[in-house]
Amino acid sequence: MKNSYSKWFKNLFVFGIVFALSCLKLSAQTSDSMAKPEKEFKNTIRFNITNPMIFGNKSIIFGYERILKNNQSFSINIGQTGFPTLNIIDSEELKSNTILSERGFHISGDYRFYLSKLNKYAAPRGVYVGPYYGYNSFDKGHNWTLNSETSGFSGDVNSELGLTINTVGVELGYQFVFWKRFSVDMILLGPGVGFYKWDLSLDTNLSPEDSALFFDKLNTALEEKFPGYEGTLGEGDFQKKGAKSTTSLGYRYMIQLGYRF
Repeated sequence: MKNSYSKWFKNLFVFGIVFALSCLKLSAQTSDSMAKPEKEFKNTIRFNITNPMIFGNKSIIFGYERILKNNQSFSINIGQTGFPTLNIIDSEELKSNTILSERGFHISGDYRFYLSKLNKYAAPRGVYVGPYYGYNSFDKGHNWTLNSETSGFSGDVNSELGLTINTVGVELGYQFVFWKRFSVDMILLGPGVGFYKWDLSLDTNLSPEDSALFFDKLNTALEEKFPGYEGTLGEGDFQKKGAKSTTSLGYRYMIQLGYRF
């Protein structure tokens, strides 16, 4: 009788273990089937924090990136920008008085390939490469005081300077993602070719000597701000009004803060 109870208890114990394991397995399968898949955030809106540092606080540019299949994406940036300050304000011969007008426009786009062999996570996190195009347009009206020791001229000069830049190239960048929603996008390297077009007009009649002095100071300042500028604006027919085009190496570098949705 005792052996019968003992055998029955052992069978019940084994049955209980099997039943418990079966319930746990069933529960795990049910939980897995009911668990919601992680939400994908394929869109990112961004703000460019680099341009205000270079072109001033009037430069406000927003961007948008959309993730496509196979770790690829495209992005577009658009906004207003300003002409950079020229480092000739403290010159004894040419001083800046007033900015009469100022406006600027920026639009750019790129197509990105996120390198899956180098990145642990899916796009848009990690290293990417791809082609880009950028367009910038600047216009700035300025009032200057010109003091010429050679001719003895001392007076105001008004200028209207315009610049358009088209740039095409290839970029290398890295994008960080924090807490699934926030991103820091860094374009680290962007060699390319820039096509520059300058327009300049003066509303003040100057002697050839005074014109040469004005353009010498202006060209020196432009050379410091724009790589590839040849420093010849104002020669010949350009002294009163004219335009000049040039082609040179371009570059792209920016940091953008983003929110994913």
